[in-house]
Amino acid sequence: MAETPDEILRALADPERLAIAGTLARAARTSAELAADLGMPVSRVRKHLNRLTSTGVVRLGDDRRTYRLDPETLRWAAEQVGPPRDIGLALGAANEDEETVLRTFFRNGRLTEIPSKESKRRIVLERIAIEFEAGVRYDEKEVNVIVGRFFNDYAAIRRYLVDEGFLDRDHGEYWRTGGRVEI
Repeated sequence: MAETPDEILRALADPERLAIAGTLARAARTSAELAADLGMPVSRVRKHLNRLTSTGVVRLGDDRRTYRLDPETLRWAAEQVGPPRDIGLALGAANEDEETVLRTFFRNGRLTEIPSKESKRRIVLERIAIEFEAGVRYDEKEVNVIVGRFFNDYAAIRRYLVDEGFLDRDHGEYWRTGGRVEI
């Protein structure tokens, strides 16, 4: 898909374009029918349809007159900005509150940002700490590789893991000292 979720959202942010999309969600319409339904000039409706069509939100029918909403484009955009809302605990969460935090800060297995709130940051760090086996010593390169799978700024995460007591270090060696142990 050529457009990004941001562009799709910006296209729908205009109240008139949103009204057009809402009308098309119920039934395919021509620009003249949309103009009559919404009480707008046809020229303005066509301008909005061009924008919605360029983002893929609206598709032009084979007759080259009728427009319809494309729900697949909206579904695709939603999948890009958030994880699927599966039932059950995911990402190593111990309870629903942890799952909510992890779903907020992880996309496709990667950390999107380091939470600024300490309680949320600890949940995220505990999830990353699970990747380190208890009783095993890791050199700094190994730690960077493991942490780098989650976040590009592996040095910041490594520092947080040590500062928050999930890992300890001595002379370039790291080992797990906190968090849950997966059994």
